[in-house]
Amino acid sequence: MIINEVFQKGKLLIPTINLTPQLHKIIGIQTDVQRKLVLINELKGNENIYLSTSNLGEYERHTVRELLKFFIGISGCAYKVDFLIEKFGLEDIKHVKIKNVAYSRQMFIKLLRIYFATQSTIVLEEPYFYLDDSDRKILSELLDELCATKRLIVLASNLEDALISCHKIYRLDEQGLRQLDIADTEEQKEGVYEQPNLKLEKISTKKNEKIILFDPPEIDYIESLEGTIFVHVGGESYSCAMTLIELEKKLKSYGFFRCHRSYIVNLQKVREIITWTKNSYSLRLNAGKDSVVPLSRTKLQDLRDLLNI
Repeated sequence: MIINEVFQKGKLLIPTINLTPQLHKIIGIQTDVQRKLVLINELKGNENIYLSTSNLGEYERHTVRELLKFFIGISGCAYKVDFLIEKFGLEDIKHVKIKNVAYSRQMFIKLLRIYFATQSTIVLEEPYFYLDDSDRKILSELLDELCATKRLIVLASNLEDALISCHKIYRLDEQGLRQLDIADTEEQKEGVYEQPNLKLEKISTKKNEKIILFDPPEIDYIESLEGTIFVHVGGESYSCAMTLIELEKKLKSYGFFRCHRSYIVNLQKVREIITWTKNSYSLRLNAGKDSVVPLSRTKLQDLRDLLNI
């Protein structure tokens, strides 16, 4: 998938993007609404891409069962309609007209069109945004199934939606397109550390050529991105010259936890441990706009022990 650079008012909004989606690997692109809409516009008209957007219309006069039967008919799908109703968890509303179904479930039903798409690549805009947790899990399982035969790309405004099912996540912002480190592997041994007697009272960061100092309790989480450390506070990010290892050591006594090889989280800000699949976890925070971070499966038990759960 190639997208040429896009300028707005003389400013580079989107750099040249050359991604090669692979089978069994779902790609996520986390970006803001403006850039997301530009990406969608650039992808329109590509006959090899099925584009699933949030404003996609639906046949509201059909019942759920009638709509699935219609999709089976035009796509040549081999499955029976009753099998798909059970598979998608729609038994309770199968005879209800689409227009009378709750809005979140309408959005879920619209997303089911991807199951019948014939194109080799599927791009989904904010697939999880309007869904409740039960439909999110069904959709996550569906995407895992589809990625065996289709190339999937998820466009999302927040990290949580990308974390649910993506194997690779890229962040697209004013600094360009950068891959996030979300790989869930065994942590490397980083040596033995002895806690110093002196506790750090301030974390030094930098933004717009200004040095900004934060008290540890102010910090939501810390992220390593392509070799640069970012401290996240109240939805804003600030670069930091310290390494994750140094920050982990200095902040441990303040209730910070290395939840992933690329993330340190303030446990006082953790509100929820989310289990998407047996190998996929994340932490939801009482924090700013980007309030979800990945949790390594190798760290899950350590976290449980710390929190006594």
